[in-house]
Amino acid sequence: MLPASIQITGEMLSAAEVQDICESLKEDSVRLLSIRGCQLSDRDFGRVCRSVAESHSLAQLNLNLGVVSSIGRTRHLADALKTNRSLQTLFLHGSPLLDAGLVTLNPALSTHPSLVCLDLGDCMLGDEALGLICGMLPPDGAKSGLRELTLSANPGISSKGWARLSIAVAHSSQLRVLNLDYNPLGDQIAGMLAVAVASSRTLEVLDLEGTGLSNQSAQVFLDMVENYPTSLRVLVLAENDISPELQQQICDLLSEGEDDDDREAPPLVLDPELWREVLNVSFFDPTDSSPQAVLLTSGLGESLLAETEM
Repeated sequence: MLPASIQITGEMLSAAEVQDICESLKEDSVRLLSIRGCQLSDRDFGRVCRSVAESHSLAQLNLNLGVVSSIGRTRHLADALKTNRSLQTLFLHGSPLLDAGLVTLNPALSTHPSLVCLDLGDCMLGDEALGLICGMLPPDGAKSGLRELTLSANPGISSKGWARLSIAVAHSSQLRVLNLDYNPLGDQIAGMLAVAVASSRTLEVLDLEGTGLSNQSAQVFLDMVENYPTSLRVLVLAENDISPELQQQICDLLSEGEDDDDREAPPLVLDPELWREVLNVSFFDPTDSSPQAVLLTSGLGESLLAETEM
């Protein structure tokens, strides 16, 4: 029998329900586990983590919206990740990790052999955590790293931290999707990111929705896509003070590169509702080393990217 999905949202989990989840994980009958926004005791959370450690089938784990609510739970999760070898996608959006939580998780995250998609949006992270995350984006010739990274709504990160991330993105040999929406980046950081995008040979999706950008940033991105070859296919600029004309110019230029791409997904999405629909799901196959290994589908069959939204 093919591995199934367990998806529970916003419920109080009983000991019996937790026991069922644990047994399914240990029997390798679960590929996707989502307990997004659920409440369970610390003891039961530890039980789930120990079962995650034993699972050989689990590919996606969604603990969004405060499930990892303490440093004790963070340690349980870190221990599970040190043993687990199957997990490819981990969602922790809306977890109060702080930098201390990332320090606890980092040894397991940075050495996990299969992890390619990580959501750390709205996790109250700062520069120390971002420095560790940059280590998960190794340069060309180094070990494999993340292909999809979400850092939405982490306003505690300084301009120095974002500059460090820009350098890591420029040299990453794997990263294809970067979500930085709802961070107070401003035009200066956007300029750094434009240089990183121009340098990257893999980055295809950059989400800068609601990041305090102006026409100045849009002009920099326009110059980049007009004058330099880039892998970028999707640039989200909604909820910024950018003229529709500049947005359309960028859209048109990115569309010109579609002839060399066999995929059917649109080259640019600037409207936030369309963006959410197109990226309702995003999943990467870590065994596919092709530079076109982005699969965008609808529904919950492959991933839970849409559930990162608050």
